[in-house]
Amino acid sequence: MRDHGGNIDWAMAHFGGDPSRWIDLSTGINRVPYPMPAVSPAASQALPTRASIEALISAAARAYRWSGSILPMAGAQAAIQLLPRLITPGTARVLAPTYNEHAACLLAAGWQVEEVATLRDLAGADLAVVVNPNNPDGQSFAPSDLIALTDQVGHLVVDESFADPRPDLSLTSVGTHPENLYILRSFGKFFGLAGIRLGFVLGSAANVAKLAEISGPWPVSGIAIEVGQKALSDDTWAQETITRLRAETSEIDSMAKGKDWTLVGGTELFRLYKTPNAKEAQEHLARHHIWSRIFPWSQSCIRLGLPGSQDEWARLQEAMA
Repeated sequence: MRDHGGNIDWAMAHFGGDPSRWIDLSTGINRVPYPMPAVSPAASQALPTRASIEALISAAARAYRWSGSILPMAGAQAAIQLLPRLITPGTARVLAPTYNEHAACLLAAGWQVEEVATLRDLAGADLAVVVNPNNPDGQSFAPSDLIALTDQVGHLVVDESFADPRPDLSLTSVGTHPENLYILRSFGKFFGLAGIRLGFVLGSAANVAKLAEISGPWPVSGIAIEVGQKALSDDTWAQETITRLRAETSEIDSMAKGKDWTLVGGTELFRLYKTPNAKEAQEHLARHHIWSRIFPWSQSCIRLGLPGSQDEWARLQEAMA
C-alpha cells in the first residue's frame, strides 16, 4: 500500500478548518526551512547548463564529503523510481518496515520483493535496500556493517534521506566504496524545501553514468540548481539547524511522555511513538488542525515531525495536554 505523509488536503477535507491554520507534522520535512534565496531569471527561463549542474555537483560533493561520482535528480524519489530499472530484475530484499516507495518501485520494475526484519536477512539478495537512519523508527546501522553487507548482495542501495544531522552514519565517511553501492541523499527534507525536488545519487563512475543516461540531459530544474548550490554551501546554517533540531527532539519527547506515549525511535526530523490507539490519537490532533502520520502495519504507532514556529509549538503543547 503506497500510503504517504503530506496528505494534508485529505485531512482538511475531513476535519475542516482554515487551511492556513493547519500544521502538517505528517512528514519529516524541516518546518524551519532554509531561507529561499533570490534566483536569477535564467534559472526559470533557460535550460540548465552543464556548468551550472557541475557547480551543484561540486557543492554536493563538499557537503556530503564525497569524492566519487554524483548525479543530481528530482528528489531521492526519482532515484528510487529509476534505480530498479538500471539493474536486471531478480530478488530484492528491503529492510522493513520503511519508506514504502522502495518496495513499490521495485515491484513495478519487475523485481520479486521480500521485506525482511534484520540486516543479516538481506544477504543473498540480488538487490538489497536499507534506509539509514530508517523512516519511521530511526533505526540506524554503522557504516562498517553496511560496507560488509556489500560482499553478501548483488547491489546495495542505502537511502540516507535523513542522514544530514548524522554525518557519522553516512557511508560517505568510509574510505573505500564498493562498485555495487548506491547512496541516496535528499535535499528537501533537511533544508525544508521539498518543493524544489532535489536529491542525489552517489556511486561509482560507471553506475552513475548509466543512471545519468536514463535520467536525461536535464534531471533537475534551474531553480533547484541555484537554490541547492547556495544551501549546500551554507555550513553555518546547517550546523545551527542540527543544534536546534537536537534540542527540539527532547522537547517533543517530553510532550509525548506527558501524554503517556512511549518513544519507539526517530531522527532529528521526526519521532515515532507508541500510543494506546494510533487512529484515535491522529484524530484527536486533527481536531486541533495538526496532521500526523499513522501506518497500515501498526495500530499503535504515530509519527510526528517537529513544529516550526513558536505558535506551532504552543498549539501542539495545547493539543497534547
